Amino acid sequence: MAFIGKLRDKMGTWVVAFVFVAISAFILGYLLGNNSVLFDRNDVGEIAGHTISLDEFQQAVREREASYILNFNRQPGDREMITLRQQAWEMLILRHAIRKEYAKVGVVVSDEEVVDMITGKNVDESIKQSFINQQTGQFDRAQLGTYINQLKAMPEGSEPRVRWEIFERELKPSRERLKYENLLIKSAYVTNAQAEFDYHMQNDVAEVKYLYVPFYSVSDTAVTVTDADLKAYYNKNKHKFKAEHTRDLKYVSFPVLPSADDTLAIKEEISRLAAEFKTAENDSVFATINSDGSNAYAKYTPGNLPDFVKTSDLVPGTIIGPFIDDSSFKVVKVSKTGTDTTFSARASHILIRWENDTDAAKKVAKEKARNILKDIKAGASFADKAREFGTDGTATQGGDLGWFTSGMMVKPFQDAVFSATKKGVLNDVVETEFGYHIIDVTEVKDNRFYTLAIIERDITPGDASINETLRKAELFAADLDGVDNFTTRAAKEGYTVQDAANIGAAERRIGNLGDARQIVTWLFRDAKTGKVSDAFDLQDKYVVAVMTGEIEKGVKPFNLVKDEIRPTVLNELKGKKIAEKLNALTGTLDELATGYGRDASVYANSSLKLSANSMTSVGFDPAAVGKAFSLEGGQRSKPFVGETGVIVFEVLNKTIAPSIGDYTMFRNQLEQTANRTNSFNIAEAIKEAANIEDKRYKFY
Repeated sequence: MAFIGKLRDKMGTWVVAFVFVAISAFILGYLLGNNSVLFDRNDVGEIAGHTISLDEFQQAVREREASYILNFNRQPGDREMITLRQQAWEMLILRHAIRKEYAKVGVVVSDEEVVDMITGKNVDESIKQSFINQQTGQFDRAQLGTYINQLKAMPEGSEPRVRWEIFERELKPSRERLKYENLLIKSAYVTNAQAEFDYHMQNDVAEVKYLYVPFYSVSDTAVTVTDADLKAYYNKNKHKFKAEHTRDLKYVSFPVLPSADDTLAIKEEISRLAAEFKTAENDSVFATINSDGSNAYAKYTPGNLPDFVKTSDLVPGTIIGPFIDDSSFKVVKVSKTGTDTTFSARASHILIRWENDTDAAKKVAKEKARNILKDIKAGASFADKAREFGTDGTATQGGDLGWFTSGMMVKPFQDAVFSATKKGVLNDVVETEFGYHIIDVTEVKDNRFYTLAIIERDITPGDASINETLRKAELFAADLDGVDNFTTRAAKEGYTVQDAANIGAAERRIGNLGDARQIVTWLFRDAKTGKVSDAFDLQDKYVVAVMTGEIEKGVKPFNLVKDEIRPTVLNELKGKKIAEKLNALTGTLDELATGYGRDASVYANSSLKLSANSMTSVGFDPAAVGKAFSLEGGQRSKPFVGETGVIVFEVLNKTIAPSIGDYTMFRNQLEQTANRTNSFNIAEAIKEAANIEDKRYKFY
């Protein structure tokens, strides 16, 4: 007994020690792990050497949020907040990267200049547009002065005054940016030589004949691509494989579907509502309160009645349903019926146009229309004849025009249809400004209306179904680690594995999952290659993912682009084989084609320009066009490897456009093109030089 007591005492000490160690390990892991509060926890990113703290970023977001509230008089929703956070990030890039460049070139906007933009000689364009005199259509300076005086009389913090202060505050940076961009844009200069070259690009013409042999003329098995070949291409073209930081994953989806019990429960609920609906005093209120749909109470005409109701059921007070329509239960109550002042009808037609406005042409068209009408009366299908002879957009629908109301059709056509007292093809053709119409009245004119109250209940999964799906997802993810184990278990349990590659840290969508921001956040914040996630709740499904790889910012590693390179290198090697075979042949281009075989063809182009990017059969290959213009008239090129095959050019004649002396028009065109692209290019160049590191994925 003494031994047991001593053991109990010892065990108590060990338990306390074990708990202390476990808690300590947890705290240290929290402090020192990937999401440590001590290391980089509040770091949202870095812009031009400046660390963006979480506080600074949130302050920028709050500024955008306040502006949104003032402009729209409501709080932004989740979707709007995504945009506002991006605007806040762009604002920080402007503040810490772009505005630094202003100082380097001496761009300054003084307080006096801001005043001038508001009330001076150079009023900002947005202010001018807001204070237009309705009588003159011109900017009204007096209106602006009155408005500013009214603002001054308002208390600080009032909405109009705060809105104006935000507007004033944003005037200065917007003018700074405009000045900076104009400074660089206006520095774009086009030389006379560039203008003259552009003139020749557009006007020099070559008459060429060329032999073209596509790569597919050599089978893939006829050449061998070695790792050395792939590596050589990679080393020579590394600039083509630049990449941002991305990660890859595989995932399995577990859709949350309603069970039979869920469907039965919803049916019982809507059956109860249907019984109450019958005696409800206010159909509109009752339907709106109890419906999941957005169109609970509406007025219909025969032309837009829902497919799930029949006109024979449309008696006030009638309850239709419950019934299933798509993925919901519906019950309909006919609230009221009546007649309106507007009529509608439905018809099909076959339009026969005349060739011109002469009486002879109209006579021919009318005769043709009447012959078609005669065939229809004899039993031919109206729809078939419409598809065969119709000359407007309804022909493919068998001539069906659908329902139309008074005023929608030209008067002769409308009068003919609205005068019909029964369905069927009209006895004669009808002439309008468009031609002759053969008309089939499919529904005579009607001015009845029906007000329907519709209760709609979506067939959605209940808690038991949701929990069961979550249990399946959690069981799949339990004790699972490694990409191979992930795919093996998925195959064994009958789940489809989806791949998603090159996912950036700022992305929100993954494959067919829609908005999956929480998965992207996990991928960059917590994941590592082979790590399997917990089950993510994406509302209509649960998802379990595993990280499969990563590409760091810079140049993609050779092993990741090896398969991407292979087709290009394969074509290069095929091209060499084709060129070698052509080099061994002699004679005219036609004789070379005959000597090569059936895949070689000869083409001619009598007006090839240097500005062209493509040629018949060859396709897009601007370098090949340049090769043609490097030859003089009467010269033939050696076989060379192009984008899609091997080409041999023969220049029959080359006409160089004569000098025109003044190339101002071409210089202006080039300058306009440069000015259009420079604004965007300037901002992108500054961003690239700022070495921006975006870590917002840690928080959003």
